[in-house]
Amino acid sequence: MPQDRPIKIAIIGNPNSGKSSLFNALTGLNQKISNYPGVTVDKKSGAITLANGERVELIDFPGIYSLYPNSSDEKIVVETLTNPQNENYPDAIIYVAASLELEKHFLLATQLKELKIPMLLCLTMMDISVAKGIKYDTSALTDYLDIAVIEVSSLTGVNIDGLKYQMIDLINAVRQQNTTTWKNHHKLSQVEQEVIQISREYAVVDTDYQALLIGHHHQWLEHIDAADRINISAKLGQTDFNSIKNQIDETLGRFNLFTPVIQRATERIGDNKKSKTERLDNIITHRIFGPILFFALMLFIFQAIYAWSEAPMGWIEGLFEWMSGWVSSVLPDAWYTSLITDGIIAGLGGIMVFIPQIAILFLLITALEEVGYMSRAVFMFDNIMQRFGLNGRSIVALISGGACAIPAIMSTRTIANWKERLNTIMVTPLISCSARIPVYTVLIGFVVPAETVWGGFNAQGLAFMGLYILSIVAALVSAWVFKMVLKSDEKSFLMIELPQYKKPLLRNVLLTVKEKVGTFIIEAGKVIFVLSIILWFLASYGPSDAMQRAEAESTTYITTNQLDEQAAEDYLASQKLEASYAGHLGKFIEPAIRPLGYDWKMGIALITSFAAREIFVGTMATIYSVGSSDDEMTVREQMAAEINPITGEKQYNFASSLSLLLFYVFALQCLSTLAVTKRETKSWKWPIIQFLYMGILAYGSAFMAYQWFG
Repeated sequence: MPQDRPIKIAIIGNPNSGKSSLFNALTGLNQKISNYPGVTVDKKSGAITLANGERVELIDFPGIYSLYPNSSDEKIVVETLTNPQNENYPDAIIYVAASLELEKHFLLATQLKELKIPMLLCLTMMDISVAKGIKYDTSALTDYLDIAVIEVSSLTGVNIDGLKYQMIDLINAVRQQNTTTWKNHHKLSQVEQEVIQISREYAVVDTDYQALLIGHHHQWLEHIDAADRINISAKLGQTDFNSIKNQIDETLGRFNLFTPVIQRATERIGDNKKSKTERLDNIITHRIFGPILFFALMLFIFQAIYAWSEAPMGWIEGLFEWMSGWVSSVLPDAWYTSLITDGIIAGLGGIMVFIPQIAILFLLITALEEVGYMSRAVFMFDNIMQRFGLNGRSIVALISGGACAIPAIMSTRTIANWKERLNTIMVTPLISCSARIPVYTVLIGFVVPAETVWGGFNAQGLAFMGLYILSIVAALVSAWVFKMVLKSDEKSFLMIELPQYKKPLLRNVLLTVKEKVGTFIIEAGKVIFVLSIILWFLASYGPSDAMQRAEAESTTYITTNQLDEQAAEDYLASQKLEASYAGHLGKFIEPAIRPLGYDWKMGIALITSFAAREIFVGTMATIYSVGSSDDEMTVREQMAAEINPITGEKQYNFASSLSLLLFYVFALQCLSTLAVTKRETKSWKWPIIQFLYMGILAYGSAFMAYQWFG
């Protein structure tokens, strides 16, 4: 191990074991998010300094049930642990197991022991197990695994400091591992020894068990060369090795050894009445009441997004208005002042005002995950999802798509069936994501009045939920079509653990909200910053002859009609905007979008928002700031005042606003989503199909809405 870098400790465990909660408890705000090399899956790492001054890097690995993986997420763990040269290969492991159902977690624990990486066992959720009358003889578990065992509670913080002191001993074991004796929990058969010998010819490994895993998984392990894969397969074909049979025999053998140990080490105090979790599940996963509760929760979320965000959105709008006014008052009347106020501040303000709504969405969804509800949603909807060619785990991607399609598509790595995974990837971008919130919020006000209906429901909140329901219906119908088109003989199955219900850990929820909102601010902000400057230039300048002609014609019109000073400034600004480069761009595509009820200004926003949907509002803010002399009007007020010069009616009337809403419900206006689809499918074929079918849906629905109501 190089001495010039901190010790790397991997936090590994089954899904829903409390692994991420422990990671958050140890690292707090000292976290960073990146990607594993070569894949678009989030890697959480965090720094921690122990009492002895040792600097440690903790890596939160994806959840995995065993080293014989089913999903792409699980394969990342095996890819790392079978390659000692991988940059994320750990020096030590903290293995996290939920104390309530310890037997399920021991399979992976004994497999990890065979890798001969220093390890300690951390039993989480001890507060819940104590309340249920479950106690463990940790010394018996220590004797069996030959590692330290510690009980903690991430919720209450009990024994977290004790864990940190145990980590010091773990690091000492890393330093001394050359002299450490290792206890094996699996006796190698003759054929397994042959597999190990073959794998060692073609791979660099530290242990026999790593070599055995390479024999099982060499066909997909990326660190094994293509030629070596062929050679390993050829030589294995000359033996009696049967991968599936061997996995089963090994798994059963491990259970036979450790199950009696766990049973002897477990003491149960009290009666055997149904647990609170079991009693709640009788209602929450009920085939009738369960879906009703699910949709009630979704309704609450959408109502909260509107009701709770109104005040902070007003504060943010006021802040950006103040900033614009302050900059105008301290800087001279020059081009760079206009760039800052009409370009950068207007563009950023037009999108940052929606941060409260996005934060509320992430807050509530994360809280549901923390409580343990989301696993129940997967379980409840598995049968329904399979009828549409999806999987119960698809519901996680679809719900996550309500936040952002990019991590939602990446989450499909937990779906083992290729057809169901591809189908989920193809339809997930239809789910209305947080990037659509700014568009929906602005446009719903032109379609649905701000009033209370049905005894207390916010009408705009109901319309907001209606758009989400529409996107879900479109996703399911599209999934059914893909199910008919995509052919696969691969069988579908769902393996998922339903965790115990627990109080949401506020620290975990707030860290997730901070991470997601921070990503939105940085990713959307930097794109909007650049585009705002470009748009300001395009909207402020144009071909010299066109700009001169616009000024001359405006002067004539103002003189003829005797406009007052304010009206004259507004008219001149609008004519110069139309003659600008942005105006020419909008005019170029206007014939294609006029049947949808859009003008050339909206066309500019449609083009720029292909970078990201939320940029639509920022674009309109920049355009109207450049094209109007009234700096005190918000973008919503400016859009509401816009008049269509051809019809003489409001540009954003019921028909055109509904048309635009439907366009944004269905259109795939997100280059990042296309990029991640390409990355996950390893082909441009699927993102092109995705873009085209969603584009046809968007244009067709918008056309019908405007023609019907216009």
